[in-house]
Amino acid sequence: MNDDQERSTKTTRHEIGSDLSAISPDELRLRITELEAEIARISAELAQKEASRRAADSFFTPKV
Repeated sequence: MNDDQERSTKTTRHEIGSDLSAISPDELRLRITELEAEIARISAELAQKEASRRAADSFFTPKV
């Protein structure tokens, strides 16, 4: 297995609060990119759930 194959099969798993001192700048940039993508994914899911909740609240709220 060459270096490129090893890098592509190696999964980056970031643990909150982990020691970052031994990680290369390139790896840190990669982690930032992955975490930003995860934040966007979670934010989209949250927005969808909030919209569903608002729609349900609107439907089930008594009309006065």
